[in-house]
Amino acid sequence: MDSGDTAFLLVSAALVFIMTPGLGFFYGGLGRRKNVINNIMASAFIMGLGIVMWVALGYSLAFSGNTFGIIGSLDNLFLNKTGLEDPSPYAPTVPSLAFVAFQMMFALITPAIITGAVAGRMKFKALFLFIAFWSLLVYYPLAHMVWGDGGILGAAGLGSVDFAGGNVVHISSGVSGLVLCLLIGRRSGYENTAYRMHNVPFVALGMALLWFGWFGFNAGSALAADSLAAHAFMTTALATAAGLLSWLAIDVLARRKPSLISVCTGVVAGLVAITPGAGFVPVWASLIIGATAGPVCYFGITIIKKKLKIDDALDAFGCHGLGGIYGGLMTGVFADPSVNSAATEGLVFGGGRQFGAQAVSIVVSILVAAVGTVVCAGLVKAFTQLRVSKRDELVGLDLSQHGEHAYPSFNGLD
Repeated sequence: MDSGDTAFLLVSAALVFIMTPGLGFFYGGLGRRKNVINNIMASAFIMGLGIVMWVALGYSLAFSGNTFGIIGSLDNLFLNKTGLEDPSPYAPTVPSLAFVAFQMMFALITPAIITGAVAGRMKFKALFLFIAFWSLLVYYPLAHMVWGDGGILGAAGLGSVDFAGGNVVHISSGVSGLVLCLLIGRRSGYENTAYRMHNVPFVALGMALLWFGWFGFNAGSALAADSLAAHAFMTTALATAAGLLSWLAIDVLARRKPSLISVCTGVVAGLVAITPGAGFVPVWASLIIGATAGPVCYFGITIIKKKLKIDDALDAFGCHGLGGIYGGLMTGVFADPSVNSAATEGLVFGGGRQFGAQAVSIVVSILVAAVGTVVCAGLVKAFTQLRVSKRDELVGLDLSQHGEHAYPSFNGLD
């Protein structure tokens, strides 16, 4: 085992961890003032639930053994048979616990993304149960299918590639958020109430933490402190910068004024789109992917969402779902085996197999997330209603669900 690789992966795990509270600030600032605690709490509780579930069940179900290429085994429950000196079968230069820790952080941020779609109207008890069921029925199986040894979508099966979570993280959470918000319904007064985000500096703080942590998210997925990690770092930086600029340009053309919210949203669009291909596409291709991801996600948020009157409150599907789908397809377009031999030639290099595998894996991921969300919502209904009462929604979820106000002088009207 290599001490440098181990240190790199542990630092990357810590960077990915900071993304979850960062997302809490991002969502907290985008939402209404009366729901800011609830929006942040939706990410905060997952840091507890997700870690306990990952150690108890998640790692074993995602990365130990193989059952029909769909899910792992129960061999490593509570990290059983994971010794201190055992090298990871997925990263032989680091101890197993380092790989466990790194992947654990992905299991936190992914379900937290879903919460943005149902902000302002889902009962906290229902959300807690939903995240627990969803982790078991959607995230762990999908992680195995894409990344696990013998998974049906990975190298042993379909041959699709997903460097850091286009399918596993963004498509799964974005699609699940869309389905869940449709099941719960639109917020009261959705069509007649002007949307008001209460704290733009919170959004900017969340964006900064997300971008900072994302370098660990993507570069760390090389699982070693090597040239591939450096490559993923640079593709992440360039695609994100391009996404920022393209969204800003669209905003100036549409509104005649540049907004900080546009900068923050463009950053997320660029980050999401490059995630599946960060370690598979050339650096120059990341510029194209990031620059074009901005318009794709902007179209989804401003046109599709409004035309269909979908109340994806904080645009979980618009940014993460659409961005993940687009990024996965672009990986099939620009994949270059000289960057990473795990992929075959993309369309621009004369190959079509990788693009086809990417497209099929995206369809499968969408189906797994959509069907799994419906099942999980049904299970939650056996214990409690999904949605808060109209009165609780009007009062705000901070007071009705948590008995707290974010601001002592708040009068409860915004």
